[in-house]
Amino acid sequence: MADKVKATIERKLRGAFAPSALEIVDESELHKGHAGYRAGGETHFRVTMDSDRFDGLSRLARQRLVHDVLADELAGPVHALSLRLESTNK
Repeated sequence: MADKVKATIERKLRGAFAPSALEIVDESELHKGHAGYRAGGETHFRVTMDSDRFDGLSRLARQRLVHDVLADELAGPVHALSLRLESTNK
């Protein structure tokens, strides 16, 4: 099934953060020939997300929350994860 890792990331992030906005982009092909690249993609992702769960949290605290939710993916198929995480109440 194509986009299996992306679908898992989306399901976990929606379940944990109920985001008002969520964009997940597979940027794997941009990293062809670099470390962690795998034919077929789903190794390098960019996530942009807005959520009330980030209210009052530092950038580092927001990233840690996301890393905790995606720990299995980061330990396995995902080589790189770029995050832009915003509070809904900016």
